[in-house]
Amino acid sequence: MNTDQSKRNALSPVTIIGLGEMGQALANVFLQNGYPTTVWNRTAAKAEALVKQGAVLAATPYEAIQASPVVILCVLDYDAVHEILDPLGDALKGRVLFNLTNGTPKQARDTAQWAKDLGYDYMDAGIMAVPQIIGTEAAFILYSGGNKESFNSNKELLDVMGASTYLGEDAGLASLLDLAMNGAMYGMLAGAMHAISVVATERIKAQDFSSELLIPYLTAITGIIPNLARQFDTKEFTVGVSAKLAMQQVGFRNIRQASKDQGISTELLDPIQSLMDRRVAAGFPDDDFSAVTELFKTPKQ
Repeated sequence: MNTDQSKRNALSPVTIIGLGEMGQALANVFLQNGYPTTVWNRTAAKAEALVKQGAVLAATPYEAIQASPVVILCVLDYDAVHEILDPLGDALKGRVLFNLTNGTPKQARDTAQWAKDLGYDYMDAGIMAVPQIIGTEAAFILYSGGNKESFNSNKELLDVMGASTYLGEDAGLASLLDLAMNGAMYGMLAGAMHAISVVATERIKAQDFSSELLIPYLTAITGIIPNLARQFDTKEFTVGVSAKLAMQQVGFRNIRQASKDQGISTELLDPIQSLMDRRVAAGFPDDDFSAVTELFKTPKQ
């Protein structure tokens, strides 16, 4: 028996259900690291490249689950999760299911309860990576639900996909942090695309502007986040102020007006201006920008 085959036999088999871009990336990294890998996808043709690398294509979800003690599910949404798993009943007993499907904390908690009722180990996860960086040092994945012992016993396998962190037994935590961070990401990307649109009106190339000015500026600005976070935690919005909200309010009006003057919509900026205006009008002109979070609070539905 050669060394590669010996290593392969020593590693735990793993099953990947769902072969979209992310699912394929997950399966590919397990194959590259020598894990015996079984895959299943509703459209079997998506498995062709993986099969050529050594993956086993299961004919059914049941067959895929039976092939491995560890099952990783990565499909479009939770409707798809239940379409696949509900007909299987308690077939997952004795196995650990890691659900890497994107969804809400409520969906994660409901699915965890469903799994508990059927008597099998379940953890929800949030992938903080794009498919292209799965398996690299830049990727990390958050896990919650189940128990710490089960996570620890599978950590070596999980780390193949990206650095793994266990958040606790509340199955909704991974999803909550995942969506919160991605919300911040989309806010940043939307702001960046607005800025690019504004400067492009003067024939400034987006690539030059972004690489030479925008990215260095945004990178530097992230340095104020810890102070804003401290203000949020302590509710001391006038301590360690980087710029008073009344001053930022005026500056932001200039950003909106310049956008209008250049023929660029302000629909992305208008809600931010509204938050500043409301906070200042409520009698808090000396607050820092973090104080607008006081306006975010709404009763839970």
